[in-house]
Amino acid sequence: MNLNIQNIKQRFEIIGNDIFLDRAIEKSIRVSPTDISVLITGESGVGKEIFPKIIHQLSHRKHNKFIAVNCGAIPEGTIDSELFGHEKGAFTGATSTRAGYFEVTDGGTIFLDEVGELPLTTQVRLLRILENGEFMKVGSSKVQKTDIRIVAATNIKMDSAIKKNKFREDLYYRLSTVEINIPPLRKRKNDIFLLFRKFASDFAKKYNMPTVRLDEEAQLLLKNYRWNGNIRQLKNITEQLSVLEQSRAITKSILSNYLPNPIYNLPALIDNESHSNDFSSEREILYKILFDMKKDLNELKKDIGKIKSDNPDFDISSFKNSNKNYSDEIIEKAELENSLIPVNEDKINDNINDKYDYAEEIQEEETLSIQDKELELIIKSLERNNGRRKAAAIELGISERTLYRKIKQYDIKL
Repeated sequence: MNLNIQNIKQRFEIIGNDIFLDRAIEKSIRVSPTDISVLITGESGVGKEIFPKIIHQLSHRKHNKFIAVNCGAIPEGTIDSELFGHEKGAFTGATSTRAGYFEVTDGGTIFLDEVGELPLTTQVRLLRILENGEFMKVGSSKVQKTDIRIVAATNIKMDSAIKKNKFREDLYYRLSTVEINIPPLRKRKNDIFLLFRKFASDFAKKYNMPTVRLDEEAQLLLKNYRWNGNIRQLKNITEQLSVLEQSRAITKSILSNYLPNPIYNLPALIDNESHSNDFSSEREILYKILFDMKKDLNELKKDIGKIKSDNPDFDISSFKNSNKNYSDEIIEKAELENSLIPVNEDKINDNINDKYDYAEEIQEEETLSIQDKELELIIKSLERNNGRRKAAAIELGISERTLYRKIKQYDIKL
């Protein structure tokens, strides 16, 4: 099988030794003698168009027609006519009967590129051909038969298109009896420089000039670049270097001028499926710190509430005076809790709610009891100071502004 793969690479000028590329070629070789439909998937520019040719040339249909149709390039209003043909007078401009691709390619192979772009009405017609080989021309009621092998390709995620009702699920399963995935160039790192050398050699012959060569740093940049446009982008940049650069020795600085955003590949930190609820890493860390701080303050409130329950005559101001060294730290935390946390609490809870719900559930019961204790202390202090907010705030060890907000929060009537 390895010998066959190497022969196929030479015959169809496929460059690369990546294991996933070899696997795709091997699947193409194995499926070729059959008539089952094949779906080729992969990003734009990875070379999907080569594999239908491999399948056709190795099949018993190789002496019959092979037609490639770009479904995304045909207007929706005319695609049925292009694929299935039409009768004279079927629509405005139909001055004669026309045979479609499925009729013309009878006995051969048709390659439907960008099949995910097909309109839903056309998908229904295509499904009928896959099921029983039958179709009708536009404007005709006569059923025709065709013996055709369909190979399709797409660069969209079919499961997503199915969920959005843009592609029929039954058609997807008919097309993808065998699915061949072509890896993106960034996952074929060891093949990138091989491809560059091949393209550089081809362009040197085409334009009758010496071949461009990369130094070690330029090779490293080439290897680690993301290549969103895949092989098509690499070929384009190689041609630009061959034509525009006077020097045949290409350095990293020269190469970087031809690469949009020349950054190295980095692992993804954020899951794309939940991007609408994600944050930058710095903000995520900040929210985590604030959440942990809130948890610590809740524990502090619980301890103070317990002390108050065990000692009904407990007075915060006297506790502050008699335990100055220890209480200073407590009061600083309490002030931070009263001045910072409530102001940002809604925003913080909204952002981290999904990730920290479990912690909020654990603390819910004790938080409610702490609020009751806090309300009780505020009311007692206000009564003892005859409603004077400033005196009550001093006694409670909080700012007058914070006390005013607490009065509004608990709707305390003075």
